[in-house]
Amino acid sequence: MRLLHSLALFAILAAGSAQAQAPAPQVVDLPTREGVTVRMLLQEPAAASSVVLLLTGGNGSVDIAANGFMRREGNFLVRSRGLFADRGHAVLVLDAPSDRGGPRYMGGVFRESPEHAADLAAVVAWARARYGQPVWLVGTSRGTHSAATAALQLKAPNAPDGIVLTSTILARSGESPARPLTELDLTGVTLPVLVVHHEQDPCQVCPPALLPELMKRLPAGTALRTYTGGQSRGAPCDPFSHHGFNGIEDRVVQDISTWIGSRR
Repeated sequence: MRLLHSLALFAILAAGSAQAQAPAPQVVDLPTREGVTVRMLLQEPAAASSVVLLLTGGNGSVDIAANGFMRREGNFLVRSRGLFADRGHAVLVLDAPSDRGGPRYMGGVFRESPEHAADLAAVVAWARARYGQPVWLVGTSRGTHSAATAALQLKAPNAPDGIVLTSTILARSGESPARPLTELDLTGVTLPVLVVHHEQDPCQVCPPALLPELMKRLPAGTALRTYTGGQSRGAPCDPFSHHGFNGIEDRVVQDISTWIGSRR
């Protein structure tokens, strides 16, 4: 009994020590353009092997409070941030820039803009300086538009080391002027690219049938990972439908992490 008690106490102390080594999440307001800041939530492992900047979909707002509380954290990437940190990635969750608050937020047109590219360049530069490790942009849904903007517009030393496109926007949405990635000229992309998609994605602007059109536009060597399974709940483009890899998050994040590690 004494031995079992000692082992249990050791396990508790070891777990507490491991938790103590991982810094608590932090909030940073980073100046990106004149008079503009981007709020970021940082979740860091004890030692980072790389950095992932998580770019949410929709209007780009996750509403990060000063204490780190997020009012909109259902998005696939945002709710999976701990899975990335557990695999040794420093994680930055980006909110909408300060000049895109309220109903303006971040539509697809803004995500193609030089202003958005400048915001992303500032974040990439800051992350590279802080961690001294490769920096990857991981976008989901409309966030893939942001990742593509970075790949097309940013140049060294402020360009990311590569991008990951999950649940990519492949078709137009009604009368929206925002272009899907299948209409962008991606021939200038020289970074490594990973495309991740659910084979049953029900979102009308992310039809899996258009994946071949996207792959034709991306550089040779672009990797594609598709998935089945999980649970699909809510509206087609909701984060807990197959559009958000509901129920298979761990498997998807593991594959993304493995691919990023293979590019070092």
